[in-house]
Amino acid sequence: QVQLVESGGGLVQAGGSLRLSCVASGRTVRNYAMGWFRQAPGKEREFVAAISWSGGTTYYADSVKGRFTISRDNARNTVYLQMNNLKPEDTAVYHCAADNRYKGPLIIATSTVDYWGQGTQVAVSS
Repeated sequence: QVQLVESGGGLVQAGGSLRLSCVASGRTVRNYAMGWFRQAPGKEREFVAAISWSGGTTYYADSVKGRFTISRDNARNTVYLQMNNLKPEDTAVYHCAADNRYKGPLIIATSTVDYWGQGTQVAVSS
């Protein structure tokens, strides 16, 4: 079993930056793909960014491409999401996600996620 705990959310003005962290416990995640999803009020949870188990491959939703960067530190069992040039439409609860397939593919759909964190709130004011 894997537990995921996010941190780093908060309130920021448009154009600002935040860095989210997700620490995994219960089992090492160094050999498993991970990602970030977000859910705005009244909307479905949506994909934001994904990273391969090695960190060598990343993939982003079109809405965040060029502004967000996902990375991981396998020694710390941690995944990060650097968010720059934030926009009001980025306001949501951001959830960390982990896969349970050994060296499996990128996780870009909620249906393929095996573990979820509780989320951290990001609010961007205009």
